[in-house]
Amino acid sequence: MPTARPQKKTAKKKGSHAKAAPVKAAKKTKKKSAVDPTSPQRVETILQRLAEHYPNAVCALHHRNAWELMVATILSAQCTDVRVNIVTPALFKRFPTPQAMAKAPQAEVEEMIRTTGFFRNKAKNIIGAAKMIVAEFGGKIPQTMEELLRIPGVARKTANVVSGSWYKIPLGVVVDTHVMRIAQRLELTKSTTPEKIEQDLMQLIPQSSWIDFSHRVIYFGREICIARKPRCADCFLEDLCNSKDKTWSTH
Repeated sequence: MPTARPQKKTAKKKGSHAKAAPVKAAKKTKKKSAVDPTSPQRVETILQRLAEHYPNAVCALHHRNAWELMVATILSAQCTDVRVNIVTPALFKRFPTPQAMAKAPQAEVEEMIRTTGFFRNKAKNIIGAAKMIVAEFGGKIPQTMEELLRIPGVARKTANVVSGSWYKIPLGVVVDTHVMRIAQRLELTKSTTPEKIEQDLMQLIPQSSWIDFSHRVIYFGREICIARKPRCADCFLEDLCNSKDKTWSTH
């Protein structure tokens, strides 16, 4: 009885259709949050929690009138509020009114505010602001955004601080470094400039909350949501936050 010959294995030719197609690696896709970060419900939750934790938050710059608040805010650029509060008592004692500051020698003002940084430009702006306020506004700080922005050294941040903290008029949202950082971390904006971030926040937040929102976020930014190594384990907004630089997470 003939034995069956073993079948020979035939080599597969290069380019043969029998060759298995390479398996492509599955693309990694980012998990999208099921909740719109700018939804009215989420924004309202953020506002409520900020209000619960900082019900009495106010401007940290020491002042007794709108003029002092304006000067202090101009000085706060690239400087801490603590440092500004150290400098301003002597400055306001020496030059208590716009009329007095309008006649101040720039060199003397520079020396008094030197430790706030950029002191030459700040001194020039403060004196220029005083001269305009005396000449065009009768020595009183105006209340409209259009008029405030005409004053030397006053941009939207300063104008919003003065109108909101002194006059209680919500013309806009104060966007300092804390508000800028936290608005981005909480995905309330994708913008990167203070002007655009302010516009985004004004669209999301009710106008009645503009003033308090900024005060509360600034306190929150100093105490918990700090720039480096935020204290996420102690954060009352942690469950709502998906920031890439979180130091601790429950989700």
